[in-house]
Amino acid sequence: MSGAAMTRPTVLAVDDSPVMQKTIQRILGDDYRVLLADNALDALSLIYHEPISVVLLDVTMPEIDGLEMCRTVRSLPQFQSLPIVMLTARDKAFDKVKGHLAGATEYLTKPFDADRLLEVVRQYTHQNSASPAES
Repeated sequence: MSGAAMTRPTVLAVDDSPVMQKTIQRILGDDYRVLLADNALDALSLIYHEPISVVLLDVTMPEIDGLEMCRTVRSLPQFQSLPIVMLTARDKAFDKVKGHLAGATEYLTKPFDADRLLEVVRQYTHQNSASPAES
């Protein structure tokens, strides 16, 4: 792995749809290291073992849904500030409220615009990588 690949921010996409995983990989893969998980348990393992900058999280998944995973991540002190972007087809106002109550930083609905996804990920990876020394 090249040094450039090691310094790219890591985005974890958690979605049980292989089509959605490929779409996210295609949109973000040039600028970010994209890790994929198709369930919450694998995603939680990756969060513990990889330097994740942003989590993209589907709500509707088998067994443990995205809302429950989000609440679990938020209950862990070391991950309370980890940006979590809900990326879901659930687009009702109440769904968005539930997402934010679970601890989501941002809520995007599918189908999403590729430029909007890039913009949101850049916003949160830039915040995480900025340090006072860079100012």
